[in-house]
Amino acid sequence: MTLLVPYHQDDFLPDLDAALPPATPTTTVTATLPDDVRGWSRLAPLYRAVADAVHSGVRPDAPLSVVSGCCGVSLGVLAGLQRAGVDAGVVWFDAHGDVQTMETSTSGYLGGMPLRVMVGYRPELIASSLGLRAVPESRAVLVDARDLDPPEAEYLRAAAIAVSTVESLAAAALPDGPLLLHVDCDVIRAEELPGLRFPVPGGPSAASLLAAVGRVLDTGRVAALDIACTWDPSAPDPTGAGPRLLADLLTRAADARPPSP
Repeated sequence: MTLLVPYHQDDFLPDLDAALPPATPTTTVTATLPDDVRGWSRLAPLYRAVADAVHSGVRPDAPLSVVSGCCGVSLGVLAGLQRAGVDAGVVWFDAHGDVQTMETSTSGYLGGMPLRVMVGYRPELIASSLGLRAVPESRAVLVDARDLDPPEAEYLRAAAIAVSTVESLAAAALPDGPLLLHVDCDVIRAEELPGLRFPVPGGPSAASLLAAVGRVLDTGRVAALDIACTWDPSAPDPTGAGPRLLADLLTRAADARPPSP
């Protein structure tokens, strides 16, 4: 079963389901978002709905796959895993650091903050309302974040978060225990994926990404694969690169070894 969360932040994405492979068993997660608040408070009902769905859908015999349009949904995924008794470390594939804060972000874009929230930043903003417990920095790995704002680079120099490239990521560098594997599709080179919202020069090929994701899945410790399809689903994609990458990731997860007890 794949959970589809068709949102980028609070924008509903009616076309995102078209990126899924045909006949994919899917449960769509939606929520009524309040009109009288903005920011984290507006997103909280959606992330709680995601946590509920993950809690109900996590399985002992295969990773649960979650597909959305932004990285913030991962907060609900992690909260749901924790609620199900899964104490997951985090492997975060992304071209961006996603370790901004409300104080350091010049744009205020919440999608640039979820990894920082996961490791304990200001729980009163969203984590507490989700029942999300902080993951120790030492149980997080950031993979191929090549576009870092100065505050993010400064934070990562002092933090215990491990940093790796896609090509050099090895199983031995992963946190102990079960894992939440997050893949923001913009981690690959932008030339291979049209319509990315925040393209970053350079980066690995799709083939290199799939090989690295496979190495993580092959540990048998991935409880959930969280895929952020951070492209505009209405943008032209003449070769079907987005749906093909998504299908390859979902197939790789379906073929993975079952999570270890």
